[in-house]
Amino acid sequence: MSKKILITGGAGFIGSHLVDFLIEKGHDIIVFDNLEEQVHGKIGKPPEYLNKNIKFLKGNLANYENLYSAVKDVEIIFHLAAAVGVGQSMYQIAKYIEYNTMGTANLLDILVNKEHNVKKLIVGSSMSIYGEGKYKCESCGYMYPKLREIKDLKSGFWEFKCKNCGKQLTSLPTDEEKSLDSTSIYAMSKKHQEKMSLLIGETYGIDTTALRLFNVYGSRQALSNPYTGVCAIFCSNLLCGNPPLIFEDGLQSRDFVNVKDICQSLFLSMEKSQAKGEIFNVGTGEPITIKSIAEILTQKINPEIKPIITNKFRAGDIRHCVSDITKIKQKLGYKPKISFEDGIEELIQWVKTQVGKVEDKSKKALEELKNKGLV
Repeated sequence: MSKKILITGGAGFIGSHLVDFLIEKGHDIIVFDNLEEQVHGKIGKPPEYLNKNIKFLKGNLANYENLYSAVKDVEIIFHLAAAVGVGQSMYQIAKYIEYNTMGTANLLDILVNKEHNVKKLIVGSSMSIYGEGKYKCESCGYMYPKLREIKDLKSGFWEFKCKNCGKQLTSLPTDEEKSLDSTSIYAMSKKHQEKMSLLIGETYGIDTTALRLFNVYGSRQALSNPYTGVCAIFCSNLLCGNPPLIFEDGLQSRDFVNVKDICQSLFLSMEKSQAKGEIFNVGTGEPITIKSIAEILTQKINPEIKPIITNKFRAGDIRHCVSDITKIKQKLGYKPKISFEDGIEELIQWVKTQVGKVEDKSKKALEELKNKGLV
């Protein structure tokens, strides 16, 4: 049965793919998006890739009445709108709190105090709220370390040592029970989004689900946004003839999940009653190093270039975080369908259509981090 669905941030990377997915399922979609210049450039209108079979509303989450006009007649809300940028959030603090925390507060205030038909709220949370992932010492057991010590980073020791016996820790998949040790304003604002939404959902009987998305990649990720995902940043470097810059030794690991599998998880969260009130990791459960990502993309886009390992570090960076997806597999039947090899090939094909349209702003972003003492 067709449902009337609102997607905040629906003109963006993940949102636009979700639009296509839900349109194919026969649903009626409203997109609410402010067309942030950092993401969309100065176009001032929805991007060409956005499905035309929708109702588009340009608006900001900070505008209460504007937001209510989008909310009042829908049954389901996918809340994906957010300012994204871990490093940038550490010096544009007010912006990230306004967009992510206060924007979500406005949405929840409407759901509590205004008339509407909303039955389900699905919130796009982030793996960044964990901080470091889960580790194990072969002698002392499981460990959940905080940030690494500056003296170790300055000496070029990038991994964690057990504080009890001094042995190097082994990274493990991180499950939803791990404590949340956010290491950036962005991560804290995503934690606010998640916790506020689940609290209000439980208090007022609104079926709410939070999905902790790991490192999402795929077509339509803004290549000229230097604060977006690492795949897009490296692609932007390479298209402009510049080498990808890799922090630390490049052996830090992440969980890269294709945007189409993210759409699968969002849809299952809407359809399955078992999702009510739950938090789920969404990833693949497979670690990939940043160095490997840079090498793969370089070979496929501009093989004459070599990535540069800087052996420098950024304040607040984590070493390893990979998802344990046992819970979402068991409760919702989620299973990643897009292999990294296939997903990267699709990404590369899209990237090649962007030649001549991309500006590499990563050097400027790096200078901003340096000026703020974050590198």
